[in-house]
Amino acid sequence: MNSFTTIGFLAAFCTTVSFIPQVIQVMRTKETKGISLGMYIIFTFGIACWLTYGICLGDLPMTISNTITLALAATVLIYKIRYK
Repeated sequence: MNSFTTIGFLAAFCTTVSFIPQVIQVMRTKETKGISLGMYIIFTFGIACWLTYGICLGDLPMTISNTITLALAATVLIYKIRYK
């Protein structure tokens, strides 16, 4: 693994893990009042696009991180819609 891939994995880890506290809070409280529905719809779609891009490039850090981030963002989006 070269240093660029290592940096990619580190960046992917940090940005992906940053979503975990929000997901945990939303799942515990079922409170999404302070979360913008429009923002999360656009964000989740954007992550799906980044995932597709990463798959097309064969970029493992991008693919792995966006797969996990998509799952986390989709969880918050589902809670936002369900507990509106």
